Amino acid sequence: MRIWAKLILSVALLFWMIPEIYMISVALRPPDSAFEPQLFTLPITLENFITVIRDNPLLKFFGNSLLITIATVIIVLAFASTFAFAASVLRLRGTMFLFTSLLTTLMIPVASIVLPIAIMLRSFGWINTYQGLIMPYAALGIPYAIVIIKTFMDDSPRDLFEAALIDGCTAWQTFRHIAIPLIKPAVIFVAVWQFIVTWNEFFLALVVMTDSSHKTVTLVPMQYSGMYMANPAALFAILVIIAVPLLVLYTFVQKYFIAGLLSGAVKG
Repeated sequence: MRIWAKLILSVALLFWMIPEIYMISVALRPPDSAFEPQLFTLPITLENFITVIRDNPLLKFFGNSLLITIATVIIVLAFASTFAFAASVLRLRGTMFLFTSLLTTLMIPVASIVLPIAIMLRSFGWINTYQGLIMPYAALGIPYAIVIIKTFMDDSPRDLFEAALIDGCTAWQTFRHIAIPLIKPAVIFVAVWQFIVTWNEFFLALVVMTDSSHKTVTLVPMQYSGMYMANPAALFAILVIIAVPLLVLYTFVQKYFIAGLLSGAVKG
């Protein structure tokens, strides 16, 4: 039975990976054979990657994306974990009303609020600034993070929190030494999820970052795709380059990421 299960999963994985395999295949093709319908073609070339690297200051764009992404993740984790602690453990007055209000924001499509956000950022003078993306990304990510972290904290043993208070721990000490270790899988899950979402975001970055010195790496593919000028092989090459940091990140944290998912599924 295990052999059949592994075989079925392997076949399903193969079909699931076809788009990624095709993306890498096109990135390694000469430009004149990019539209060939075969999954694999010969010869293989690295010219598309060389073109992308030569045409763009990728280190600058990667640095911009990394700065914005890491800052967003830190803000989301800080606000979501402290709010979840206040609502779940301290049970401060008004936190449940705020929690319910934040849940309603999850039903709003991000694309529908890009223009209002851009207008508001212009009034703040935040166009072509890092905070012009960090703050909206954090604001959009905090509600979902709160839901995940608060769920874990609700299912944590309350006896530990009560014992800490009886022993004279302050709220901050209880949060730091009791709550955070208990919800570590949720924190890692939220951090990885927010990193992926922020790194891949395109619409708001397109509107806010009009200055090339502040552009993120997800805006680079635009110059290889258009009505009158297109280079699909170079387009797929930059897409492969953009995906590499996410693959590296997931390789290192997949154990904790999956643990966070499974813990959330079996708690309670």
